[in-house]
Amino acid sequence: MTDLADLQRRRFLSDSARWAFAAATAAALPSAFAQPAARTDNQVLARVRGGRVRGQREQGINVFRGLRYGADTAAYRFQPPRAELPWRGIADALAFGSAAPQGGKEAPGSEDCLFLNVWTPALGDGGKRPILFYIHGGGFNNGSGSDPLYDGSALCRRGDVVVVTVNHRLNLFGYLYLGAMGDPRYAASGNAGQLDLVQALQWVREHAATFGGDAANITVFGQSGGGAKIATLMAMPAAKGLFQRAWTMSGQQVTAAGPRAAAQRTDIAMKAAGADDIDALLRLSPAALLAAGKARDPSRVENSSLYVGPVLDDVVVPVHPFFPDAPAQSAHIPMVIGNTRDETRAFLGNDPANHELTWDTLPARLEQEQYVDLRPQRVIDAYRRMYPQYTPSQVFFAATTAGRSWRGAVEELEARARQPVGAAPTWAYQLDWGSPLDGGRFGAFHTLDIPLVFDNAGQPSSRTGDGPDATAVAAMMSSALIHFARTGDPNHRGIARWEPYDLPRRQTLLFDTRSQLADDPRGGERELYRQAPFMQRGTF
Repeated sequence: MTDLADLQRRRFLSDSARWAFAAATAAALPSAFAQPAARTDNQVLARVRGGRVRGQREQGINVFRGLRYGADTAAYRFQPPRAELPWRGIADALAFGSAAPQGGKEAPGSEDCLFLNVWTPALGDGGKRPILFYIHGGGFNNGSGSDPLYDGSALCRRGDVVVVTVNHRLNLFGYLYLGAMGDPRYAASGNAGQLDLVQALQWVREHAATFGGDAANITVFGQSGGGAKIATLMAMPAAKGLFQRAWTMSGQQVTAAGPRAAAQRTDIAMKAAGADDIDALLRLSPAALLAAGKARDPSRVENSSLYVGPVLDDVVVPVHPFFPDAPAQSAHIPMVIGNTRDETRAFLGNDPANHELTWDTLPARLEQEQYVDLRPQRVIDAYRRMYPQYTPSQVFFAATTAGRSWRGAVEELEARARQPVGAAPTWAYQLDWGSPLDGGRFGAFHTLDIPLVFDNAGQPSSRTGDGPDATAVAAMMSSALIHFARTGDPNHRGIARWEPYDLPRRQTLLFDTRSQLADDPRGGERELYRQAPFMQRGTF
């Protein structure tokens, strides 16, 4: 079996040779990244390991967009990341770099996607500010660090922190498992996207002082797929010591994909692409490889395109992230695990029929969407006992939220609570405040906490509105994140006393216009879903 340390050693030697060659010939090397830009009084300069970079000052915050932390991945598709080549002159860091190849709003993307973005109040002043490193959602398939909701300026102004967002390889480019095919170069391919994040964290630690931050105080935070990536990092030996705190929002990764299941999905993708071996995969265009990822997944939990995500490969990910226990290597890391009360209204709330369900139509609809191996009528009966005031549609959204997302948060929270005495605390939250837009029909939907923790309520895409309640909740949540990053404890004067989660109380802070602490606020649902085996989507 290939040893990760050996892989990293060979990668280091290869990168060292590349850097030595590049440094010796830098004057002769063109650099698309180092194109000149018009000079203004707002431009700021910094030196990173690849050379000098030009950012700009925006409303008192220094912003660097599109900073390279790794080389173009096209030449080593499916392999661990390499260091970026140095450049001559001053490289512009004024625009976001390319996202990974994907569909959707970031399409088409590029394999040259290892970029990050930095917002900081000051440069090289010895300030030792907490660093907030955000990992985007979109599952393991889509997204980037350039969404306007991830703008770090407001957090910098509110809390004197450094904010970083990141792009990395996704979908088949970042998580296609080729480890069973015998070529040691691809032993880590099922977790290449995770190794990109490791390299980005290493880059941030190396350059913390340059950007006014503290290399010994890095908080990773992420929503949905970003939270799942963080949970996985917490179980990866390569990530050990790269961050000191973790904050996840509506994103869990209790188990990784087993190598057998991952290899089966690889076989499906290769057949869809007409590829017989790794060399054939390497010859595919990015568009053709993306198309192969749309093949139907035979998973019994969801009928969709191929699941991709972290793989239990014994190389990068040696243990499941939170099964059967929380990762021992991260027991000393304080953690916040949160969710929103009405997660699935974001996915299922756009269908008017889901707001008009009857007790007769609810069972069949729940059968399609609940993601839990319990009879729908059993679930319905339980919800009617727990919440007799609920309409059929309210039962539908509550049950799908609990089965699809919230249950994984409970698994992680309880695993953390079972760790030995002396382990770092974990805090739980639920966002109860709902968006007032659309007549309030979407409630506290999945992603609503993003603009709140970034203090970006009121931005056009936030769907929070710009009223005083949105502003107040954003102040509560963003201040909690900042206090957590600075001290390891999210408590501050603007919220109710937030106690760590323990057993059997299961303390949870409910964020609303007035926050409150509740013990086991969804205990009936927790007991209901305990009766069904937990199934991480796509990992079996």
